[in-house]
Amino acid sequence: MDPSSNDVVRTGPANVAGEAPPPQWPVGKDGFRIRGAEMTRTETFTDAAFAFAVTLLVISVDAIPSTYVELRQALADVPAFAASFVLLWFFWYGHWQWSRRFGLEDMPTIILSFTFVFVMLSYIYPMKFLATLSVAFFSGRSSARGMLSDVGQLYDLFAIYGIGFVTMALIIVSLNVHAYRKRERLRLDALERFLTRGAIGAWTILAVVGTLSVALALATEPPAGDRNVVWPGWVYMLLAVVMPVYGTLVGRRSRRIPRE
Repeated sequence: MDPSSNDVVRTGPANVAGEAPPPQWPVGKDGFRIRGAEMTRTETFTDAAFAFAVTLLVISVDAIPSTYVELRQALADVPAFAASFVLLWFFWYGHWQWSRRFGLEDMPTIILSFTFVFVMLSYIYPMKFLATLSVAFFSGRSSARGMLSDVGQLYDLFAIYGIGFVTMALIIVSLNVHAYRKRERLRLDALERFLTRGAIGAWTILAVVGTLSVALALATEPPAGDRNVVWPGWVYMLLAVVMPVYGTLVGRRSRRIPRE
């Protein structure tokens, strides 16, 4: 396989590069035909990088507990690990879904995927630190006070975290835009084109909310009175409302689109 080619597409039994269409692509639960039934080398590398990132989350503790007190302290970090793990899984799922739907392995895919891995690995420690701080704060643990010297550092932390969040979301947007530009070559039908636009919209919403958080972190001052009002963090709560509504609207619309 020549990675410099822009026309390499994994499609399981057949390639879309030929004149005749493949026998039949399997259809996923969302109605999208699975062109990437076989993993590409780029997808394999990305999966391995995510596994390594999870390992970094696990080994980011100081040492293996040697006393009961140290064990209790280690177990107290499990919620922060779980939050970080779920967020990593969320981004991994976005890349996995894209790979399954389109099966592309061309130069733009390779560049975007490797950039995705680089940002994700750089994003690990700010994400884990912020998750640990958030869990300590909401659980009322006194350790939250010693992690930062002032609220200004918290705003800086949200800016760093948000930049990574936005960049990863925009990379998945770019992957879907790249696939949509190849919609004729990939033989996307009306439903698949709509679902691809829906995925672009969903990840764009995530990027917009993350950008708003970064803007608030960089352009506003921490409130002098109430330390609980940290707007760069609370703005992410918009996603709990916007994303389900958007997903419902996309789902309803997609059910009205007949297959070609």
